[in-house]
Amino acid sequence: MAVIHQTTLQPTKLELLTEWLPAREWYTGTEARPVKAGGFRLDDPAGEVGIELMVVTDGEGDAAVTYLAPMTYRSGPVAGAELALIGTMEHGVLGKRWVHDATHDPVFVAQLYALLTGRAQAQAQSETGALDPTVTVSPVPAEDAADVELVRVTEGADHTDVVVRAPGASAPLTLRVRRVLRAGTDSAPDGAGRVVAEWRLPDGTTARGEFAVVLTDAGRG
Repeated sequence: MAVIHQTTLQPTKLELLTEWLPAREWYTGTEARPVKAGGFRLDDPAGEVGIELMVVTDGEGDAAVTYLAPMTYRSGPVAGAELALIGTMEHGVLGKRWVHDATHDPVFVAQLYALLTGRAQAQAQSETGALDPTVTVSPVPAEDAADVELVRVTEGADHTDVVVRAPGASAPLTLRVRRVLRAGTDSAPDGAGRVVAEWRLPDGTTARGEFAVVLTDAGRG
């Protein structure tokens, strides 16, 4: 179970994202000024890696865009994932933490797959030991796949595709992580596993949409 520490971060997560977002090919703005708008966490069974799916809005009024930024927090860098490093920060309790784009982190990928196959639960973003009841999952059946293999990561115009190979699977699967969130999004083929969650809009209301989906080769596009 992840422990949420109420402490200081230098720099903050939003400050790191301010520098990181403009370089993403799915970022549509010009000068990032992200505002936290929601999200949830996943537990690392080993208790070593913090996993957060943070939602931020950027821009004002009708021009505001909502982005999903999954991040992992570690005591050291992910080997071979130097380009996925968002930055480092000093945690008031845990010390120096390496913050990565989670789509390149095998711990996140395994837990996202576990969520999409009904073997993990979404945790509250800011409360220790609490589930997030606003997150709904339409799971796909799978064998025990704790050791799911991360094959490759590719970026799209509004998403990131994480290709994985699961034990017992006849072919690789694609975990599509939505980067640009849209209310009501449910574009996956029938029968595909999906995660739907909510976020806050700049006007104070909430919206729901698809955060992630499992696709077979036939469902990609």
